[in-house]
Amino acid sequence: MVTLKDIARACGVSRSTVSKAMNGYGDVSPETAEQIRKKAEEMGYLPNLAARSLKTNRTYSLGILFSDQLGSGLKHEYFTGILNSFKMEAEAAGYSITFLSDSLGGRRMTYLEQSRYRNFDGVMVACTDYEAPQLLELVKSELPVVTIDYSFSECTAVLSDNVKGMHDLMHYVFGRGHRDIAYIHGELTSVTKKRLASFYKCCGEFGVNPREDWIIQSRYRDAEACRELTKRLLAEKKRPTCILYPDDFALIGGLNEILEQGLRIPEDISVAGYDGSFLSGLLSPKLTTVRQDTDAIGRTAAKKLIAAVEAPRIWLAEQIQIPGELIPGESVGDLPV
Repeated sequence: MVTLKDIARACGVSRSTVSKAMNGYGDVSPETAEQIRKKAEEMGYLPNLAARSLKTNRTYSLGILFSDQLGSGLKHEYFTGILNSFKMEAEAAGYSITFLSDSLGGRRMTYLEQSRYRNFDGVMVACTDYEAPQLLELVKSELPVVTIDYSFSECTAVLSDNVKGMHDLMHYVFGRGHRDIAYIHGELTSVTKKRLASFYKCCGEFGVNPREDWIIQSRYRDAEACRELTKRLLAEKKRPTCILYPDDFALIGGLNEILEQGLRIPEDISVAGYDGSFLSGLLSPKLTTVRQDTDAIGRTAAKKLIAAVEAPRIWLAEQIQIPGELIPGESVGDLPV
């Protein structure tokens, strides 16, 4: 294991100079400090975690609360992308991550009790029941918390900009001439409510009065349910010219139903998804969708949580919107305006 003494010998300076440089003291010149840090990195130096914790009164451990009632969360590209980028950013800053649950060794514990038991410096909440009493207890505690796609006044929220994402998708669909649009959306979460509000607002901007029986609730990542709802829409005497789906995976159910009925996409009917998953680029025709920037969401969440941990006196709760990107694809065709 490389020690401060080894680095001092390699740099031709004292051990105390190395210590000051590694800890950011001002009585070491910026040039010397940079040389020492570079040499330490080259030599593979890792600070002693126990000593570091004693000095900073931190454990350098972050909790992740991820409790998906449908059991599909860790299979969902959106969340795996966020968790991966959060992990990479946290580890680059010297923090480890641990998943948080409501039990430990068979013993029931609230999220806050387990966070304290594990000595987490902070917690990132990526997916859970945001109205659960034990989550509210965690959010209102002294522990720094950052949430994904849900806002509390007490903590920072990193949000995918679903309002803009739906706005961009709707304007694209309207621009191709579509006015008879159906929207199969997910459960009424805060994300869905934002997308719905943006959907209705865009309809108003284009003077379109959407059919309420074509605005249908389903579930995220439920391809079979979307298949059945698509069958219902296709059975209408006058069917929609375009169907929007809650996510790219759920859209596959609708896609299969459309093709089984001998219809062509986009010649006979158009479809669009949401998420911009890897899968969407493999479908034929290539899917029109909105790609959410999971890398930026996860990295931003890690940076903001670590900032709250390391500088609590200047920390302020904020809402950070991360824009997505419209991917036009080939699944939405042109209609005469």
